Amino acid sequence: MVAEKYDTLEPELKEELRAIAQQIVEPGKGILAADESTSTIGKRLQSINVENTEENRKAYRQLLFTTAKDAIGQHISGVILFHETLYQKADDGTPFVELLKQRNIIPGIKVDKGIVPLFGTNNECTTQGLDDLQQRCIQYKKDGCHFAKWRCVLKITKDTPSKLAILENANVLARYASICQSARIVPIVEPEILPDGDHDIVRCEQVTEEVLAAVYKALSDHHVYLEGTLLKPNMVTPGQSYSTKATPQQIAAATVTALLRTVPAAVPGITFLSGGQSEEEASVNLDAINKFPAKKPWALTFSYGRALQASVLRAWQGKADQVPAGQQELLKRAKANSDSALGKYAGGVTGAAGDATLFVANHAY
Repeated sequence: MVAEKYDTLEPELKEELRAIAQQIVEPGKGILAADESTSTIGKRLQSINVENTEENRKAYRQLLFTTAKDAIGQHISGVILFHETLYQKADDGTPFVELLKQRNIIPGIKVDKGIVPLFGTNNECTTQGLDDLQQRCIQYKKDGCHFAKWRCVLKITKDTPSKLAILENANVLARYASICQSARIVPIVEPEILPDGDHDIVRCEQVTEEVLAAVYKALSDHHVYLEGTLLKPNMVTPGQSYSTKATPQQIAAATVTALLRTVPAAVPGITFLSGGQSEEEASVNLDAINKFPAKKPWALTFSYGRALQASVLRAWQGKADQVPAGQQELLKRAKANSDSALGKYAGGVTGAAGDATLFVANHAY
């Protein structure tokens, strides 16, 4: 019996998805992850003594999205939004989505509904939000979003991640990716392996390879069109509590090796999460990854939240007259990461947050 060939995507749909994915990972460009949930952005605002109100959340995101029109779009190709932010407008009445388009930045949207415990495991989790995802994606596409993000979380301990957690999260990511593509949205697949723990870099590399292999097997099983997807993985690092810090070159070698062994060349780009690294660490490590001598078939760039925003918040302090100072910090960091994505970062660009660690234990959104 000849196996049936499933190729459900129309050529026009494939081309649309491929073009969006390619545009996001154009050389020297990456993503600003501004999709913090209401409670998470609240913690960021609290760190600068600003109350977590819709007005303050809007003011902060307005700062981000009104940054110099001719400059920010040279380094940032996409912004991941939270549902509330997608429908907000600037003080002059311009929708945030429109502000991004004016800067040649593609709006994207976080579509998962957070992590929930995975029963029958040792404190592991899966991600919810599939039930109404189709309708939400169709609406988000109409409202101007062209890519989406869904985060799954895995933990390294003595006996995790379990086979069950790896398999369940891979299948959830594949189902999400398939639904997005049916609604003409490029899925960013994010299987984050948390940096918490006292494991060494070898263990992180092994787990990263096992997780990514499972994810791409699931994407294949679900007939996901890889050329119209992006991957948002962790860099391969030792656990936060491990005795010795790895050098950027060690992180680059382990990360690129893991990716080469698991990620098909059909994937246009890999947009790393910063995983609690300081702003400077995230830039230096991305630069080392791009400088690593290997044949790398995908664009290797950034999708940073904290590592693009820590100095911005510190400079802004919730004050209207400090908005330009915050925007300068955003431009500075975006330019540093743009250079890193090209393997041309000289290092030493420090912002208002200095080289402060941005690590949060068991980081949730």
